[in-house]
This record gives sequence, C-alpha cells and structure tokens, in this order.
Amino acid sequence: MIRHIVMWSLKEGADGFTKPENALRLKAWLDECRDAVPGMLRFEAIVAHEGLESTCDVMLYSEFTSRAALDAYNAHPKHERLKARVAPLRDGRHSFDYEI
Repeated sequence: MIRHIVMWSLKEGADGFTKPENALRLKAWLDECRDAVPGMLRFEAIVAHEGLESTCDVMLYSEFTSRAALDAYNAHPKHERLKARVAPLRDGRHSFDYEI
C-alpha cells in the first residue's frame, strides 16, 4: 500500500478570494477527485482549523493499493485539472509518499 500526503500553503487574495475561501475551494476540487481510479482506498481533504496548530492551509491524506494505482491517479484528467486550478492559489506545496 502507498500513502500519499500533500500539503498546500495558499496565497492571500489569490483569484480575488481570501485564504480561507480558497482553502474551501481547494477542498471541494480535491473532493471531486475521490474515487477517480481503481485502487484508491482512502482520499481525505482537510482544511486547517482555526485555533489548532497547522503549518499549511489544506492537506490531502490518501492511500492507494499500489504504486500503479497512485500513478494512475497522478495521470488522471481530474488530477491534471486540479493541478491547473490550484497553481495560481498556492504559495507552497509539500508532498510525502511512502510504502507500507
């Protein structure tokens, strides 16, 4: 199994929205990618909660049955569309994939 974790920091005012508004937009776009490919076991988009410690604005926690399933997700048109939508909003991105 492969775990795929991505964290984004967002720009204030990007696309004319506040950072919290853009975080909710990004979460909605991520939610559209849920169940995009066979082998996706878990796909959870989380927005940082005010009052709780966080160094990012949005996080994706996902699990895939195999590296091939993750590769299929990365190449999927929904994922390609997501990358294009988030590019102007993001200030930073960190990712971490690991096999268990």
